[in-house]
This record gives sequence, structure tokens and C-alpha cells, in this order.
Amino acid sequence: MEDLVLPTSLVRVSEGLRSGATDPQAYADQTNERIAQVDDTVRAFVAEPDRADRLSTAAKELSARGTEPDDRPALYGVPVGVKDIVRVDGLPTRAGSKLPPEVLDGPQATVVDRLLKAGALIAGKTATSEFAVTAPGPTRNPHRPEHTPGGTSSGSAAAVAAGMVPLAIGTQTIGSLIRPAAYCGVVGFKPSHGRIPLDGVIPTSPTYDTLGTLTATVADAALAAAALCDDWQPSRAVSGRPVLGIPDGPYLSFAEPEAKAAYDEQVAALRTAGYDIVRVPMFENLEQDAFELFVVNLYELSRAHADWFGRFEELYDERTAEAIRQGQGAQESDYASSLKQRDAFCERLAASTDEHGVDLWITPAATGPAPLGLDSAGDSVMSLPWSGAGLPCLTVPTARPQGALPLGLQCVARHGGDERLLNWALGLEKVLSA
Repeated sequence: MEDLVLPTSLVRVSEGLRSGATDPQAYADQTNERIAQVDDTVRAFVAEPDRADRLSTAAKELSARGTEPDDRPALYGVPVGVKDIVRVDGLPTRAGSKLPPEVLDGPQATVVDRLLKAGALIAGKTATSEFAVTAPGPTRNPHRPEHTPGGTSSGSAAAVAAGMVPLAIGTQTIGSLIRPAAYCGVVGFKPSHGRIPLDGVIPTSPTYDTLGTLTATVADAALAAAALCDDWQPSRAVSGRPVLGIPDGPYLSFAEPEAKAAYDEQVAALRTAGYDIVRVPMFENLEQDAFELFVVNLYELSRAHADWFGRFEELYDERTAEAIRQGQGAQESDYASSLKQRDAFCERLAASTDEHGVDLWITPAATGPAPLGLDSAGDSVMSLPWSGAGLPCLTVPTARPQGALPLGLQCVARHGGDERLLNWALGLEKVLSA
């Protein structure tokens, strides 16, 4: 069997394509060959009978434009996987569902426009849980195919981990990008809420929905972010080491023994490397906060699907249908109250961050390594409070024993601090990958 884990650096690939050292059509053919080699096992991509011809033709057309190396944009010739709730002209949007794709059709997403403007090629749609809710998709974990690859951006995470593409687009509502990145051993970057426009993306819960990226390294994530995020300003990054915060309390108790032991080792390594680390009591009422966050989530989910669910209820997976029905049962007054509670939660979190001088919160990226089995995508609790507050998050893969499943470290910055997060994470990556 081919090696299923072979992530490729976006920075290295893009440099080769822009300089002319790598031919776009040759790299597209290589991408097609890699997908043909491993995707029958990993199942990261939505099936597309003419993918090879389409991608090869797109690369040929790009080359025919004859641009000089100095004029080539950042992602020139880079094949990118796009989560199948993001609309791409010429490719049907199925959202992991049995609904007729024509009813899900609509204008191409701005994030895809930005990819194309940056010179990228669309390698195809990546598999997702049905409507990015809870029913797992078909994707397998490249490290161990009998284990889950994680939440709803699992196809994008697995496509990068398996070396099929150096960049993939995912989304996160609660834990749908950070967790699969952790399980698959890649870098997941969820920007601040709203930093990448959501038009052209099938909504789950607009209050929380956020587009993000899956890549092999932090530098790769920074390259993609500069092309995709609104008003990206590298000058906002600051020099020096950040103060790292540990959120003590009920939240960390959700980490399984293996994840907690790895986290303690990561914290010790960062402290030894000279980072200042503070422990802060946090999330004393996590259960109630989570309840309010999920009221908003499910209420908005049910409204987003009001028309489709009314027409095609029998085609929905029962797990998705049950989530929609729960949201239908919430009253507008419940929703309004939960939004107020969420705002108060965000204010408390921001105040605690400021009070203790925390630059980055560091936590386990998931409760543990990828669980055995494909019926569940794992637990999203390690992402829940940060997603609820709309903060930028990133998971850094960490060194692990030979043959062990990945365990990542999650880093969280203040809202709008995306540039700082990625810059600081470069230093953490050096320490934790050693």
C-alpha cells in the first residue's frame, strides 16, 4: 500500500511554481496521480469522474497565459481542495447530503474567487459531514484508516495529511477544523470570525461559522491567510515571545490522560524554551456557557434549513434532522437570551485575557488522539469556548513517538489578532516539533 501520510509544504510548492522550477501542468498531473493512488483508501475528495482532465486543462490554461515569474501571484498553480459546502462554479455542491445538488446551487463563494485570483487551481471538492453538522462523512484518517479523521472538515484535513494537496479550505462552527487538523497531524487555522467572507458557503450557524485553512506548516498557513483574509497586514505581527495562558478548571478536565500527559510535556518544553506561562482559573460555568452557545447554533441551523428541510426531510440523515428539530423547538426569545449570554461570555473572556496579560491561550487541540471507529467524529469541547467567542485559533502538530497518532497544541489569540497568532505560532512550532 502507498504511504498514506505525506504532507507537502505549500511554501515550497508555491515557490517552485512561481519561479518556474515546477511546471503547473506537471504538478497538476502529479496531484492527479497522488489522488488516484491513495484516495480510494482515504476518501478525502468527493468523486468527480473527469477531475484529472479538468485539473490538467486548468493548469494548461494557466501556463498559456505566459506570466513572468515576478508577476505570478502567491498561489500560482497550487491545487487546492475546497470543502463541499463552499460553492465553486462548475462543480456541484452536495454538502455530504442526498439532496438534489441543484437545490443547493448558488453564486461562487468569495473565498474561491480569492483562491483563483491568487493563481490557485481547484483540485476538487473535499468530503464533509452532512451539511457540516454531526453525521460523519466517508473520509478515513490517513494515519490509521480505521480511526476517525475528525469533524466536518475531515476531507480537507485528510487531503493535506495524505499529500494530495498542499492547501485545503475548511470551515469551523464549533470544532470542525481544529479537531480534524489535530487528528490528522496538520496545521488548522481558523481566523477571527468574519475575517474571510462567508458568502457562497452553506450556513450552519452564521454567528459562529468561520472559513479557514488546512496546511502542513504554520508558514504555509500564513501564506494562505495573506491571500484569503480581509485586510491582511503582516506588520501587525510583533516581535518577541508571547505570554502563554493555561485555562485552569473544568475545561482541561475534558482532556483524556494521553492528551493531558502530552499537553503537560508541551507546556514544560515551552517553559524550558523561555516562554512565560500563567495559569488562569477559567470557564467555571462551562456547562451553562455551552448550553447557551448550542441554543444559538441549533436555532440558526434550523432557520438555515427551513426551506430545504420542509421539502426534503426524508433525505436528511436522522442525526442532522434531530439537530434541526431541536433548533425548531427553540423560541425567538430563547435565541435572543442566549445571544446576550454569549455576548457576556465574550466580554468575560476578553477581560480575563487582558487582566492576566495573556497573549496566547494554549490548550490541547482535542480531548485525545483520533478515536477508533468511523461512527463518531470525536468531541469538540476543546474548541467550543474559543469558537463561541469567535477568536482566531490554530493547532500546531507536535512531536510524537513513532507510530503514535497525532496530538496537537491549540493556540488562541485575541479577536483580530490573526497576524500575531501566526507569527507567534512559528516559534511554538519550532519548539514542539523538535
